[in-house]
Amino acid sequence: MAKFKTGFTTDREANEMRHVEVEIDFTPNALASILYRQGDTVILACCTKEARLPGWFPRDSTKGWVHAEYSLLPGSTDSRFRRERRGAKGRTQEIERLIARSLRAAVDLEALGPVALNVDCDVLNADGGTRCASITAANIALRLAVRRLIARGDCLPLDMRPTEDERRNGWSAPSLSGTERTNHENAVIPHDLAAISVGLIDGETYLDLDYILDSNADVDMNVVKTSDGKYVEIQGTGEEATFSGEELVALLARADGGLEALFDAQAAFLDGIE
Repeated sequence: MAKFKTGFTTDREANEMRHVEVEIDFTPNALASILYRQGDTVILACCTKEARLPGWFPRDSTKGWVHAEYSLLPGSTDSRFRRERRGAKGRTQEIERLIARSLRAAVDLEALGPVALNVDCDVLNADGGTRCASITAANIALRLAVRRLIARGDCLPLDMRPTEDERRNGWSAPSLSGTERTNHENAVIPHDLAAISVGLIDGETYLDLDYILDSNADVDMNVVKTSDGKYVEIQGTGEEATFSGEELVALLARADGGLEALFDAQAAFLDGIE
């Protein structure tokens, strides 16, 4: 067991991630909903289709939009987190912007077509890494939502989409084969998205920081990446400390192990789900 500055201990090895569990369609009303557990951090990610594109989009737009919102529920922390009834505060805004731009980085908005999707990430229980867990959960919910939109004809390849005249004259969505559905899903979301936290504690790099690890970290970092190995965002901060280039490389290498595990888990969770 590793012992830290505050006297807390952990049973996890430095390269050991928390256990991940996913429950599909936890709530029935969303297009796709995911109850995501990463250790004791629990996220409910719900993806819904909006009635129309944002007002600032061109009227004849051929591409879509993905937005995200994030919230800590009152009972998610050790002392009650007050509801943000007068609008999201700075930290909340920063996190939901991170989630939204990360999702959009992984989505081909032209292939999505003129569809607006919103992913709500509500933290039911917070034990560190809530923004990273939200991004991973949101990606699972988003992929399942896109899969379902394709199946019902609401998300089609460009050459299969109706003109305005066709819509007015009773157009019916074409039926895609299983292969065509899969190909279009992979055109909309070419590569999965995941995020993981890492930290530097007394010179050792640790993966997937829970609250105890995070509160004892000299350096903590959030790494967002796509499954083809491209970074979306790296947020690294020295907590009353500095870190070297070699330590940065070590932190990114530690993150890669966790991200690969998350990409494998996402594929397994959604295998065969419609």
